[in-house]
Amino acid sequence: MTCHTAARDRTFALMRNLLLTCLIPLAGVAATASAQQAPSPDRPAVLIVATGGTIASTNYYSGNSAKIGIGQVLEAVPALDSVARVSTQQFANVASTQVSPAMWLDLSRSITDSLRARPELAGVVVTHGTDALEETAYFLDLTVAGPRPVVVTGAMRPADGIGIDGPANLYDAVRVVADSASRGRGTMVVMNDQVLAARDATKANTTRPDAFVSNRGPLGNVDPERIVFFSAPQRPPAFDLSGVTELPRVDIVYTYLGADGAAVDALVAAGAKGIVVAGSGRGAVPPLESRALRRAVEQGVVVVSGSRTGSGSIPVGTGRTNDGSPRTVGAGDLNVQKARILLMLALTQSSDPAAVARIFSQHQ
Repeated sequence: MTCHTAARDRTFALMRNLLLTCLIPLAGVAATASAQQAPSPDRPAVLIVATGGTIASTNYYSGNSAKIGIGQVLEAVPALDSVARVSTQQFANVASTQVSPAMWLDLSRSITDSLRARPELAGVVVTHGTDALEETAYFLDLTVAGPRPVVVTGAMRPADGIGIDGPANLYDAVRVVADSASRGRGTMVVMNDQVLAARDATKANTTRPDAFVSNRGPLGNVDPERIVFFSAPQRPPAFDLSGVTELPRVDIVYTYLGADGAAVDALVAAGAKGIVVAGSGRGAVPPLESRALRRAVEQGVVVVSGSRTGSGSIPVGTGRTNDGSPRTVGAGDLNVQKARILLMLALTQSSDPAAVARIFSQHQ
């Protein structure tokens, strides 16, 4: 029995040593992996402000779509914890076409208040429907001051769709805000692994994930390893919204052959303080519409001449034409929906066409 016991003890000792030899390195590997996955305590703080849109929609194509809150949206992006300390605000939960100028004012002030109250924030991400995303993004770019970035993102496919893009776009948007190289760049749009300036981003396709383009090219790329910017930060001063309780009415008139100016006259009668014209080519309009625009200018309405082409520019300068009629302000290379936003804000400062033209020049 003694011999058997000794042999058994030696066998147990051998097995124990073998197990320890194998398990100790595995434990070290597990500890290292755990350390790599654990969020760093010095991660940047990022606020996500949710407004709704396709990124927060289900049953989108059924005709009976439903909305989900930002908490449910974040469930699809667990990796966010590895790049930032995220907090959220459910500002709204609507389609982007339901966003109004009054909501723009509230959203801009809410973001400004959050940045002022929370100095630890690296910046803010706004989730938004894509149909009018470019308009909200440009308004925020014009009105949220300071070096900390605001990034607007969304999704082209609903939260319960196939091949959804929302989680990747949101993850990229948080990464861009958390990156120190984003400071001083104002508001940006992050979609489909690209960073676009809010001023230049526009939706150019109805359904594809690569729907957003920029007339001046992207600001940078969101690569798996890092954020790559192609140029140094630059932006004009933001508009001061203090004392602004309501934005002036500005409408867009689309030019087409045979346009007789009835739309222009109706908008002036409705109280428009400004009109942006989506003209043919470099801002050309038919004769009857031109006369209606001249009447509008004579009644104190500021008219901005844009183009329906989607690219190119119209000189900003204002003055008088050869026949003495007032000349409109040129939109530069802003599309008409962006020119409308800039005109709304410019009119909070002055209704003098020359002053408005100077403001447009500053934002080219």
